[in-house]
Parts: sequence; structure tokens; C-alpha cells
Amino acid sequence: MTNSKDKLPEFENSLSLLQGASAKALYKALINQLSRDFGRANILASFHEEMTPEELLAALKEKLYVLLLEHFDDYLNLMYLIDVPESALKDLKLTDAVEVAGQLSFLILRREWQKVWLKAHYRS
Repeated sequence: MTNSKDKLPEFENSLSLLQGASAKALYKALINQLSRDFGRANILASFHEEMTPEELLAALKEKLYVLLLEHFDDYLNLMYLIDVPESALKDLKLTDAVEVAGQLSFLILRREWQKVWLKAHYRS
């Protein structure tokens, strides 16, 4: 049986997710996971532990915006490596590149949060 402490916390947006990770002392682990996955995709990204949640979110959105417009193959590779569900990508509201980058930021952060939370929660 699981109790509420065993459930993966859900968030409504990127900023609340980052603040929640910070409150659970998993913010640094989330940044490290994000940096590791960008590195595995051979995408240069400057995410560091001293960034505030707002700075991290802005940097992620900017990086995704550039990937969408200028390096689409790299963007696809990143989505595959991070393991963002294809169904979530299909549900994106396609408006403009800035809005899509914001929506993608949340999908990426949510998946990275799942990885970090599960590792921390089920570590032996």
C-alpha cells in the first residue's frame, strides 16, 4: 500500500514544479539531471545550481526556442533522450514558438522531476 508521502507530487506549471523541487531539497538534483540529459544529447546548455527557479526556467525556454527554430533534429533527439511521452507532445497547443517553448519546458521539467523524485524516494 502507498500513502500520500509515496505519491509523486504533481505540479500545474514549470515554476511551481521548480519551487516544489526546491522545497523537497531536490532542486540541485533536478538541475544536475537536466544538465546530464542535455549533455547526453550533445547540446550545450548552461544550467547551474546557483540559478533561481526563474532563471533556470528562462534559460530552458530560451534554449528550447533556439532548438525549435534552428536545430530541430537536436530538439527531437533531446525529447527522445529525456523520454518525454509522445502523447504529451501531440497535446501541445501550437501557437507560436515562444509559447511552445514554454509548454515544452514544463514537459521536460516534469519528466526530469519524475526521474529525480523516484531516485530519491526509492533509493535503498
